[in-house]
Amino acid sequence: MAFLSGLSAFPITPTDSDGVVDVLALRKLIARLCAAKVDSIGLLGSTGTYMYLSRAERRRAICEALDETRGRVPLVVGVGALRTDEAVHYASDAKALGAAAGLLAAVSYTPLTDDEVFEHFSTVARESGLPIVIYDNPGNTHFRFTPALIERLGQLPGILSIKNSADRGDAIKGQLAHQKKIVPKGFSIGYSGDWNATEALIAGADTWYSVLGGILPDPCLRMVRAAQHGDYTEAHRIDATLAPVWELFKTFSSLRVVYAIAELLEICSAEPPRPIKPLSAAAKCQLAGVLDRLGSGVGS
Repeated sequence: MAFLSGLSAFPITPTDSDGVVDVLALRKLIARLCAAKVDSIGLLGSTGTYMYLSRAERRRAICEALDETRGRVPLVVGVGALRTDEAVHYASDAKALGAAAGLLAAVSYTPLTDDEVFEHFSTVARESGLPIVIYDNPGNTHFRFTPALIERLGQLPGILSIKNSADRGDAIKGQLAHQKKIVPKGFSIGYSGDWNATEALIAGADTWYSVLGGILPDPCLRMVRAAQHGDYTEAHRIDATLAPVWELFKTFSSLRVVYAIAELLEICSAEPPRPIKPLSAAAKCQLAGVLDRLGSGVGS
């Protein structure tokens, strides 16, 4: 599917302390992404704290986001759950409401085998009818998709893309080349891990699944377009300007940092769901200095 290319921007899902979605704040975030003309919006990803939300609140978030986009930007929705039947429900909800695709991770408490993950994914794709993006997120799930498992899943109807974790920039080129050999033609290969996104795009990745893109879409989109047009010098230049943000991501986690960015830029005021704590006052002051230095490069 063509929309699984370019910049997929992942916003936070603002809620109150009881986990009820702040509709006005969410719509404001979505409106910014539509105005920036990102290629897709990744709603209810890890940055969107989907695992902390009830089914009703996930549905509320999807409804409001789709209403705000008015068809202008495709919505990729996180549908992960511990239980396969719950993931089927979440994926079916997303399809019924109008999402373009679902993002599915191998979420677990008990460690899973490759066969268990294969069955989980095949069941969700088959029973929901929602196109599925494989979410390889070993940092959070402690499960890593092997090349053999990716090849098996890539042959299934309804599984059309993978979101890789770009935790090692020096490994991206080789991994990407190998994945292209084992997945069907047209299967989209993308990466998260914002600080390695430039190298992934230059190596030929289709999509950047971006945390920062969900709150500061403009510089991220410029970086993507530069890479797509073969202007690697410009892509590296923009990446270098964002390096202080990448360091904050690594130090404090991207989730905590983007919540603080939303507050500092007066986009919305929300805290991550507990037990996750927001940035400390000292860290927030450090972030404010970084944003000030970025200045007009931040965009709208």
